[in-house]
Amino acid sequence: MNRRFARVLPAAGVGVLLSIAALGGQAVITAPSNKYTPAQDVELGQKAAAEVDKELPMLRDGDVTSFTSSIGRRLVDAIPQELRHPEFRYRFQVVNVREINAFALPGGPMYVNRGMIAAAHTEGEVAGVMAHELSHVALRHGTAQATKATKYEIGTLIGAVVGSIIGGNVGSAVAQGTQFGLGTAFLRFSREFERQADLLGSHIMADAGYDPIEMASMFKTIEKQGGSGGPQWLSSHPNPGDRYAYITREASLLEVQDPVNDTRAFTKVQARLSQMPPAPTTEEATRKAAGRGSAPVPDGRLEPGRVAPPSSTYIVYTEGDLFRVSVPSNWRKLPGGNTVVFAPDGAYGNAGGQAVFTHGIEFGVTRNQARDLRAATDDLVVSLAQTNPNLSQPSGYDRVMIGGRQGLHLVISNVSEATDQRERIAMFTVLLPDTSLFHALGVAPSDRFRDYESTFRKIVGSVQLMNETVKANFAPNRPQTRTKAGESTCRLALDRASC
Repeated sequence: MNRRFARVLPAAGVGVLLSIAALGGQAVITAPSNKYTPAQDVELGQKAAAEVDKELPMLRDGDVTSFTSSIGRRLVDAIPQELRHPEFRYRFQVVNVREINAFALPGGPMYVNRGMIAAAHTEGEVAGVMAHELSHVALRHGTAQATKATKYEIGTLIGAVVGSIIGGNVGSAVAQGTQFGLGTAFLRFSREFERQADLLGSHIMADAGYDPIEMASMFKTIEKQGGSGGPQWLSSHPNPGDRYAYITREASLLEVQDPVNDTRAFTKVQARLSQMPPAPTTEEATRKAAGRGSAPVPDGRLEPGRVAPPSSTYIVYTEGDLFRVSVPSNWRKLPGGNTVVFAPDGAYGNAGGQAVFTHGIEFGVTRNQARDLRAATDDLVVSLAQTNPNLSQPSGYDRVMIGGRQGLHLVISNVSEATDQRERIAMFTVLLPDTSLFHALGVAPSDRFRDYESTFRKIVGSVQLMNETVKANFAPNRPQTRTKAGESTCRLALDRASC
């Protein structure tokens, strides 16, 4: 199976406490608790930016860069005094890719996609997205979220952050060695943080001379783009609910200082962008720049005819603070980016520049807009089909329990890129509390699938999705605990009280 998904990135939701108080009708926003120092924000942001600059194509155009930087500087000057950090190094670059997206790194570096500028109707809409991103930086949301999500050091965060930005597929080599899901836990902001950034961004816009209502207008523009790239921004910036309404309400309470009325620069920049060759997608650009396929290629030889049957002895693996699972002891964890794959020797390697495996199981977490398990599962199948064109549609769904939660099981067929032979895929899905979709994909040749399906079910049946009770009772260091198939694994149970 081709491990590449169609622009679906793995994620892990993080809950945080929002601090917004009302003062004279206007929102007063205070930064959340944070175990990292502002200097560490700068260190993380600068090192991650150096990697982003290598991976993504920057638009080298003086007029466009000057336009974006002038908006950025105007917004920085409008940050409230209590949220200013003299250590921060703000800079603004335009990425030459077509997706409607923008992101800012801790400590100041901000990147605005060419597609975002092209999609805007006014300079104020561009400023709205930038003010929102700038608010995440000023409130130090990235490291505040990492405070809640991880216990890892700055060096670990850098690769995870960059891997999350580039995507769960292309560029994921930069995230090797990081904990599964960490990068997306770091950059996918909670709805509480999104509301904070919307409201602070509204204040920054007004003080910088822009009407905050244009932020809400740009969010509507993004939503309308649909398949043209809008979901990329929305998936990492979820709508807290009634976004347009509360931004509009806040805007009505704010007075725009020294309004920006001269829009000639915006008109000139949009005209200039329209005359350039079409921008590539992020995936196309990073693959061309790096000269590699869409996933890191594991160090293995594909010998499908010599793959040993699954062992009856199992090993327990722990993946960060997300989940743990038992897999056959003759399967190994493959190097990769934002999914976790276990496969036996001879079943993984390189086919056509892609990392593939013919026998084994993959785990991942995908962001989705659906709150319904069936709809989210269907979306996953559609995404997988975009990079596996011979994938069949599922014929039926079964209910299963995964980590104590109600999930779905289905079987689909495909043609292996490694062997050109039919293979079958057992898909298991379950919604996490933040509505992200946790999935497992068990893969085996069609003529061996019946032998492997029971193994896939045992593996998935062993999954424990982490919660605070479990986190408090074990250290995530991948203990090499061995159990025989069928033996009790009570000591690993999610609900210890049931043992």
